Amino acid sequence: MKNEEIIQKDLKYNWHPCTQMKDHEFLPLIPIKEGRGVYLIDFEGNRYIDAISSWWVNIFGHKNPYINEKIKEQLERLEHVIFAGFTHEGAVKLGERICKLTGFDKVFYADNGSSAVEIAIKMSFHYWKNKGKIKPLFFSLENSYHGETIGALSVGDVGLYKDTYKEILIKNITIPIPKDKSEVEAKKALIKARVIFEKYYKDVSALIIEPLIQCAGYMKMHHPLFIKGLKELCDEFDIHLIADEIAVGFGRSGSMFACEQANIKPSFMTLSKGLTGGYLPLSLVLTTDEIYRAFYCDYKELKAFLHSHSYTANPIAIAAANATLDIFENGEWIDGELKVKSEKCKVKSDGLSVLEFNKKTSDYIWGSVQKFKELSNVKDVRQTGMITAIEMIDYPWEKRIGLKVYQYGLKKGVLLRPLGNVIYFMPPYIINREEIEKMVNVAYEGIKLLE
Repeated sequence: MKNEEIIQKDLKYNWHPCTQMKDHEFLPLIPIKEGRGVYLIDFEGNRYIDAISSWWVNIFGHKNPYINEKIKEQLERLEHVIFAGFTHEGAVKLGERICKLTGFDKVFYADNGSSAVEIAIKMSFHYWKNKGKIKPLFFSLENSYHGETIGALSVGDVGLYKDTYKEILIKNITIPIPKDKSEVEAKKALIKARVIFEKYYKDVSALIIEPLIQCAGYMKMHHPLFIKGLKELCDEFDIHLIADEIAVGFGRSGSMFACEQANIKPSFMTLSKGLTGGYLPLSLVLTTDEIYRAFYCDYKELKAFLHSHSYTANPIAIAAANATLDIFENGEWIDGELKVKSEKCKVKSDGLSVLEFNKKTSDYIWGSVQKFKELSNVKDVRQTGMITAIEMIDYPWEKRIGLKVYQYGLKKGVLLRPLGNVIYFMPPYIINREEIEKMVNVAYEGIKLLE
């Protein structure tokens, strides 16, 4: 099939997410036939560097041979089984690994990030109710985004997504964020946060945060001190802290999990996206034995947490997640290639771990983007770990300046999906220096043309 044939059939039947479909009267869809490494390839052989990891999920490249192999092995054994009253080996293995990796005690499975957030806020409220307290409010951060189900929208603060539904959202109170990544601004924001805590804490179940980076919130970034201070306030006022690491977990922030940089352990952590290497929908809600025990009772007490979906702990998705963790645990970069050692291999080679290699990659990207600071239409250049953002000046939103850079990128073979006036790089970890140079240069040219 040709691109045009696919496009016409798609527009006849399909409704795409986060899209004004009328845009496709002038903005062609890109039909993708194959993924390979950092590239997406259409039906006519055009190649695009996936600079955003297909919505931040694909961390080890498209068609990763190791993850492919593990999914195929699982397909030959078990495709799915009900997870109420039954279990399977993959879920047991993943639960044990993720708890040891994070320091949490219990894992609750879901299928996407919004659902994980929904579960965490329900679980927090239900915990307090089981303790005899009704706490109907939640704290969240200014400019935050946690998903697009009703509960997740309620604790978000990006008007583009939530304003339409304000009449049906649950109650939420917003806490100001630091103006930038500095310690000074973190301390100022914590002073404001304390005032809000003191006023509302008795009625608040939890504070939900995106540690270090507010990704859908135009890639705003803040200092770890801010997260540490919020955890201290939650402890002082007896409020749960929910860390939404759906976008920033699994190495995106520079550490395995962003909370590590603040040296905190929240009450709940939500994970998804990179969890399966970008292959299949799966999310986790991690919590403590203390919270788990509040739901553990005789059936007649009606304290159990009754939340489910049909594909809970799907074995194929979990096989992808276990394969992803294998790469983190046993993967090494040797001569520019990511190799996965046998689990039986005890000898450490001279290769770099995934996180060590990411540090070198992020440093290289940071060096490459310094030239953006010279452009008159660039307001800020910032980076945390493997996420780099170029914020243009405050063009009126209706000018859709980011869209113009996106269109230019596609013409030059780079996928640069903008967030308003922000162009960002969140590529697969396997991207090499030549590909980085092309990704950065195309973005630079696209922005420079708008000066």
